[in-house]
Amino acid sequence: MSEIKAIDALLFREMVNAGSALLDKNREAVNQLNVFPVPDGDTGTNMSMTMISAVRELNGKENITVGEAVGAVAKGALRGARGNSGVILSQLYRGFSKSLEGLEEPITPRQFAAALKNGADTAYKAVMKPKEGTILTVARVVADDAIAQAEREPEDFDALFRTILSSGEIILAKTQEMLPQLKAAGVIDAGGRGLLIVYAGYYTAFKGEHIEGTVIELSKDASPEGGFADDHEGQEEIKFAYCTEYFVQNPYNTLTDTEIDTFRRKLSRIGDCVLVVGDNAVLKVHVHTNDPGKALQYGLMLGELAGIKIDNMIQQRRDNDAKKAEESAQAEPKDFGMVSVSLGAGFSSIFKDLGVDAVVEGGQTMNPSIEDLAKAVEGINAKTIFMLPNNGNVILAAQQVALLSDKNIVVLPTKNVAMGLAAVVAFQPDFSAEDNESRMNEAAERVRTGTITYAVRDTHMEELDIKEGSIIGLRNGEVTVNGLSIEETALELMNQIVTDDDVLITVYYGDGTKPEDAEALGEKLAEIYPMCDVEVQNGGQPLYYYLLSVE
Repeated sequence: MSEIKAIDALLFREMVNAGSALLDKNREAVNQLNVFPVPDGDTGTNMSMTMISAVRELNGKENITVGEAVGAVAKGALRGARGNSGVILSQLYRGFSKSLEGLEEPITPRQFAAALKNGADTAYKAVMKPKEGTILTVARVVADDAIAQAEREPEDFDALFRTILSSGEIILAKTQEMLPQLKAAGVIDAGGRGLLIVYAGYYTAFKGEHIEGTVIELSKDASPEGGFADDHEGQEEIKFAYCTEYFVQNPYNTLTDTEIDTFRRKLSRIGDCVLVVGDNAVLKVHVHTNDPGKALQYGLMLGELAGIKIDNMIQQRRDNDAKKAEESAQAEPKDFGMVSVSLGAGFSSIFKDLGVDAVVEGGQTMNPSIEDLAKAVEGINAKTIFMLPNNGNVILAAQQVALLSDKNIVVLPTKNVAMGLAAVVAFQPDFSAEDNESRMNEAAERVRTGTITYAVRDTHMEELDIKEGSIIGLRNGEVTVNGLSIEETALELMNQIVTDDDVLITVYYGDGTKPEDAEALGEKLAEIYPMCDVEVQNGGQPLYYYLLSVE
């Protein structure tokens, strides 16, 4: 039996950090559990980014009570929540926090179990039509078993965590039986797996063990030549005033991984938002600190410095606040505004051309967070704002923004960009908000879509035996065509979708598709379906060769 009978704020901080680190290490494994064999699995990424935001908020607090610690985690998770899985995870933490609100004494096993239960209840309430066989089910069953265990052994945290993990694995295996699509794809629920990974990280830290690679890189794919997208606006409190960036080049000696890790730890002791990316020849460095001179000195110990940039974020904040206040005072709100999530550069341009006020970049591989959507909304001075998620995995996040905002936000449940475009075209500025909502929803629902991509693994779905690398066509999100040729797969898919009553086919080609190939496909579709107008547009979407819209 463990000697630890209660969890204080310090231990809780270590547990949350470990949970986040372990999830970050396994994000791609969780991504691979997405039901369809398409290359846009994002559950692991969304949950990891949500946890990173929670950790950032928690680690920014010092000398706090247990109640304040769990509150910080809940606040950070909500602020950075991405996708349905991230939003649900944030709600689990919200309920967990509410159960322990104001607590100054360390958490007991009974209190911990009760908080898990309140978290599960809160998450269920956040979902309009909760499905069993998902992260919700795993959270609920684990919480119920945890309460029973805490009643049996009210002072044994070790036994409680073992129950949490064993119970989670049992119910996770059963998700295949609860959702037929999971069984057909041969996978378990991705969100449930991600949640258990977080809990496993908790237990690792509780036992005093370490997770290799606990330093979380927020920009693992960034090259040394790239820039940091550093948003200095909207910070509630700026603890470290100077945003400091520079390159370390021509190092005195070939930099080892150990030296780079030591350098990163030094920076973390004098500030936050530390990013050190690159290789052992060139490093790009970023840190928020009150001592930029020391940050530069640390770099000089490794090599020559270049591209030095130091910004006073407090002054930037003053300037931005003053500018926004002036603009707000001068402008009268217009009747309507629109925010749209876009999948690619081409779609972004189309939405802007159609009069959408704010386009939030994001899609299958990287869902925008609640904070991303909220910032877009806050920048629009309108009486009513229509929000177009354009992705089924973003709808819940958009609905959370509507609940949290003081503005009148109408979320149109568009599941793809084709539906979003149809809704925007149907908008009439002279109509009322209610009439426009009805018109836009009706227009979106009339659209039928097909997408062409490639399979990332072998699987069997319905009558289709899908091999890794084969071309697959999805009809309204369901895999219905399996082929070897992009064009032939697209034609077969359209044969399933187009009816005699249709009048318009739109071909949106992705960033990996040649324009001439898209035009050739458009010409063939015009020959096959002479009753339809065929348009070819550059969508610029990643991963998907084509998005096909039929109206």
